[in-house]
Amino acid sequence: MARVALEQALPAGWIDEVFEANRQRQYPRELMMSTVVELMMLVSLGLRPSLHAAARKMERLPVSLAALYDKVNRTEPAVLRALVQGSAARLAPVMAQLDGEASLAGWRLRILDGNHLPASQKRLSPLRDQRGAALPGHTLVVYDPDQALVTDIVACEDAHESERTVARTLVASARAGELWLADSHFCTRTLLQGWQQTGAAFIVREHGRHPSLVQQGSWHEAGRCETGVLAEQSIGIEGDGVPWRRIQLVLDEPTRDGLTQLNLWSNLPHEVTAQQIANLYRRRWRIEGLFGRLESVLNSEIRTLGHPRAALLGFATAVLAYNVLSLLKRCIEQAHREQAPELEVSTYHLAVDVVSDYKGMLIALPPSAWSSWSEASPERTADYLLHLARFVSPRSVATSKRGPKKPKPKGYVEAAAVRKHVSTARVLRSAKGATP
Repeated sequence: MARVALEQALPAGWIDEVFEANRQRQYPRELMMSTVVELMMLVSLGLRPSLHAAARKMERLPVSLAALYDKVNRTEPAVLRALVQGSAARLAPVMAQLDGEASLAGWRLRILDGNHLPASQKRLSPLRDQRGAALPGHTLVVYDPDQALVTDIVACEDAHESERTVARTLVASARAGELWLADSHFCTRTLLQGWQQTGAAFIVREHGRHPSLVQQGSWHEAGRCETGVLAEQSIGIEGDGVPWRRIQLVLDEPTRDGLTQLNLWSNLPHEVTAQQIANLYRRRWRIEGLFGRLESVLNSEIRTLGHPRAALLGFATAVLAYNVLSLLKRCIEQAHREQAPELEVSTYHLAVDVVSDYKGMLIALPPSAWSSWSEASPERTADYLLHLARFVSPRSVATSKRGPKKPKPKGYVEAAAVRKHVSTARVLRSAKGATP
């Protein structure tokens, strides 16, 4: 299933065409972009521990390791964005063949958030004298929760560049019929008016300082939602004559940060109720789970890659792998819906199963056995994936349910206590107590 989906999403010839259409200063010679993506995909899926190890195991690598790293370190952000956009566009028709329900009829949801890569190892010569952490960059990610696909990214090499500035690029690509969800960091006049002008809708949490309001209507009750009491008023900002809506949610229980009230801004028509807007905004947290799975399951944070463009390539490759796994998850859940209607496939367990069998399959079957699937129709691909999914054991890939986390007290701890080391065996023996 993984190989068929990869061939549909990322055929080698298509990757090279995308590179040629979007490159600026790079050019292909002996090393093609499809080979680079293949090597990085092996690292993202956990089939190889590092890019260096993946390259050494590759028999047909046409260049030296130094040339490979030069290519990786110069991969342009525009190429990464085009790969994610194009791959999602190739998988979307296949996803459309599977059962799915829209969160809001007539609208395509887009969740926007940023992901900052953690500090990398200081392997680059200019970093070795730096005492502070070396941050390789960040990425703005657009996620479609209904299809479970990342549809767009914007990679930024400068880790200190504002996400709001980078987000303007995404606003320019917004389309009518899209509904964008974002937190208060993206509540700016430029972004909100940009979505309004493109015909898109938005639900954004209110920022405490901006943008300034020039019009505020009277509040009126708007009922309840699952988490609290709602009220609504009309608002307006400078330079936009179309009134927007502000939804006030008074929470039944405070958030982890102690907040008891949330204000949401939206330009959705009044046919969409305040309850629907509040419930839709709760879906924004799904992108936080996406980032967690990218880091824990797909090795999106490769700390050995210190060059910004190399680290961003690693993150983008993990996003491409996530979209493939999302398609497999949807197929397995649909194939076993009659026997297990509540089945929820775990990305982690699915990735473990793929990794355990993928190496042997690559040895047994040559790449030529899969080339036809790159041109297969969405209907044929979906039917074949569903056929294969019926042979997957639901129990082996199902999520493991756990109870709520118990709160742990956080307070000041002396430095001596932090540096102190203990014997694990003695601690366990002490916790067990004396034997009667």
